Amino acid sequence: MPSVEPTRVGYVVKRYPRYSETFIVGEIAAHEAAGLEVEIFSLFPPNDSHFQDAIARVRAPVHYLPSQGVKAVDLWGSLEDAAAVLPGFWGELEAARGEDALLVHQAAALACEVQRRAIRHLHAHFASAAATVTRLASRFARVPYTFTAHAKDIFHESVRPDDLRRKLGDAAATITVSDYNRDYLTLTYGPTAARVDRVYNGVDLEQFPYESPERRPPRIASVGRLVEKKGLADLVEACDMLRHRVRAFHCEIIGTGPLELALRALIQRRGLEEHVRLLGPRPRSEVIELIRSAAVLAAPCVIGSDGDRDGLPTVLVEAMALGTPCVSTDVTGIPELLQSGESGLVVPQHDLRALAAALERLLTDPGLRVRLAARARRRVEAEFDVRRTAARLRAIFHQASSAAVPLARAVG
Repeated sequence: MPSVEPTRVGYVVKRYPRYSETFIVGEIAAHEAAGLEVEIFSLFPPNDSHFQDAIARVRAPVHYLPSQGVKAVDLWGSLEDAAAVLPGFWGELEAARGEDALLVHQAAALACEVQRRAIRHLHAHFASAAATVTRLASRFARVPYTFTAHAKDIFHESVRPDDLRRKLGDAAATITVSDYNRDYLTLTYGPTAARVDRVYNGVDLEQFPYESPERRPPRIASVGRLVEKKGLADLVEACDMLRHRVRAFHCEIIGTGPLELALRALIQRRGLEEHVRLLGPRPRSEVIELIRSAAVLAAPCVIGSDGDRDGLPTVLVEAMALGTPCVSTDVTGIPELLQSGESGLVVPQHDLRALAAALERLLTDPGLRVRLAARARRRVEAEFDVRRTAARLRAIFHQASSAAVPLARAVG
């Protein structure tokens, strides 16, 4: 079969834009800079109050699939419309057995757009709803698809193994963001996961210029959703220990989420109002400046009680690029990024004493900050430059378009 370069790729996401998904924006911008045409398909409209400045760099049009007020008559109408333009549609509809009716409706609409817009490849971010719609649209429109699996969509207790196995089997390739994730998928799903590749989430290094952390105020920065897996309660408790050793420090946490009230109450109970502040969501430019000016970035990630966990937090890569030394935990793929004592400090999850001690070291030792930060920047330049990671993704898209990868049937 002759080599076929996909000239237009459809990116499928649950919501676009999304404040916490900076890596998707950077990835698409890198594709466009390399000459790839991208169109974005979002299952639902955005629901964030703050957005990323980087969105302005993305030229791709955004199409919102039908999601509001969809009735049975609308579903059947979309199926009839799809059957009119997609050969063999009714035969492929068997692949939708057991799927949510709204997602089937969206998949039919997406498949029609794929044909109308001459899209040659589909790529979804996250193995949940976006991958469901993409898998079905791929079948209906007869174009290959890939998806990136991150963390919650792999490890959370709500993940249905039969559903993920079917997506792995049907995809021309699956990307995941760490070796830890790839090894887990291979161990759990066996031969069905044979086409899983690891591609790290990249960052645009031009947007994150390095500055030496030698002269930084004793301030800890932390950025993330206020949810259990971010380990922010552990950070507050570590700050309670830390204040008896480093009197002048401050800790600022950017983000919003369901644990905000609980964290505020914990800060108050510990009497830490003068040391720890919850800043809520902030524009992207303010987030970068907070990280850039901090002595240390704390990401005390944990495995949640529901199994949820971070794959490899992008904020760590961004901080390392900026020259802010990082403290994190030994969860999932984080040790792949942070080699403890070399490019950052890694402590066991939930080890409050170790976390407090690591924060103290970086707050009080400028020489250590400089040594770790310089190595961390080199690490990011070697493995996490978005131009390189996006090029690897395009190579995978190219392979999917030029190789006849048979669509696997659902495995029970």
